[in-house]
Amino acid sequence: MPGEVKLTRKLVLARAKASDLESVKKLNCWGCNLIDISIFTEIPNIEVLTLSANKISSLEHISSCQNLTELYLRRNDIQSLSELCHLKSLARLRVLWLAENPCCEADPTKYRLTVLRNLPGLHKLDNQVVTEEELAQALEDGEEICTPPGPASAESTNGMTEADSENDPLNYSMEETNKIRAQLGMKPLPRDKFSSFSSPRESGATPRKRSHTLEAVLLLLKDLNSEELKIVQAATENKLRSRCRHKEKIPLVET
Repeated sequence: MPGEVKLTRKLVLARAKASDLESVKKLNCWGCNLIDISIFTEIPNIEVLTLSANKISSLEHISSCQNLTELYLRRNDIQSLSELCHLKSLARLRVLWLAENPCCEADPTKYRLTVLRNLPGLHKLDNQVVTEEELAQALEDGEEICTPPGPASAESTNGMTEADSENDPLNYSMEETNKIRAQLGMKPLPRDKFSSFSSPRESGATPRKRSHTLEAVLLLLKDLNSEELKIVQAATENKLRSRCRHKEKIPLVET
């Protein structure tokens, strides 16, 4: 096929042997020289997607595929791990193959920990099973990615200026909560969800970030299932052990 191919409705239906885009559950477009995959905003029910060996550089449009459980992206042109932001809302994603992209080459260990830090719901990454120990380490040492590549959108502050958004206690709590929900592959909560949790005394002052982070975590715990609570528990225990060692200055090897 020629270079810089756009994935079209006709190509999707032909490969999936389907009559309409909404009925497409599995799609294999391996080695099609694809560069434009914007069609996925119109394929909401896809569950297994193979896009390996193409020329894809952005994952923006895959964020619309909320039922996606398996995603194969090996050998593409994904330059930055910040593209993972587009996958954070995919609560059902369990299998991801991202190896052999430019974003994986600099530091393989750091790469894997960063992917798992941002997508802790994965069961398998690059054909390797994710262990609980590895996930706990990722939550501790992986790099958190909060924004996709490119300039930040002014619309992300719900109509407020950047300064207003920063100084709005309700918005800050909402952002902290949704950031943690995104790390666990959960859908963000709407702004009005937080109105009942806003304290009257907060309306005239900007609380410290630490107190809002704690509030966000406590709100989040109500929505976690048993498996997700175990992940939080493991990360918390590791953090406490690390803090205690630092505080007490316990040597790694005693003589």
